[in-house]
Amino acid sequence: MLNELRRQAPEVFFSVSATTRPPRAGEIDGVHYHFVDTAEFERMVAAGEMLEHARYAGNLYGTPRGPVEAALAAGRAAVLEIELQGARQVRRAMPEAQLVMLLPPSWEVLVERLTGRGTEDPEVVRKRLETAREELAAESEFDATVVNADVRSATSELIGLVVGRQR
Repeated sequence: MLNELRRQAPEVFFSVSATTRPPRAGEIDGVHYHFVDTAEFERMVAAGEMLEHARYAGNLYGTPRGPVEAALAAGRAAVLEIELQGARQVRRAMPEAQLVMLLPPSWEVLVERLTGRGTEDPEVVRKRLETAREELAAESEFDATVVNADVRSATSELIGLVVGRQR
């Protein structure tokens, strides 16, 4: 969805998260993620440079605060790709934020998407699916949901929520 979001709505700011996990094949630092070591990530958290942060599937992830605040100050809509812990932190830090949960069309499709990549160890997949159950149970904490059955239509729906709210 990220590539489609950029294609359909280049005016929307898409936050690049920081992570301590190693890059996957083809990922570019600063484009897909800011890849940092644990010490640097913890320094950023301690310095208040993260809007939200969490441990997910054994790695640390977080949203650098500065670029998001700069985009919002410039009048741009901002999209963050975060998990449940992060969404709860954003809700506390920015109560006016609109939280949108992206949902798979079914549990079976989610399992296929995670196992079909072939990039994750089976134990990591198991943990991710366990986390997904917890996240799906928190759907009522979000302002809207978008079912990602088709990337283009799901992205269009997300843009409508984000850009429509901004107007």
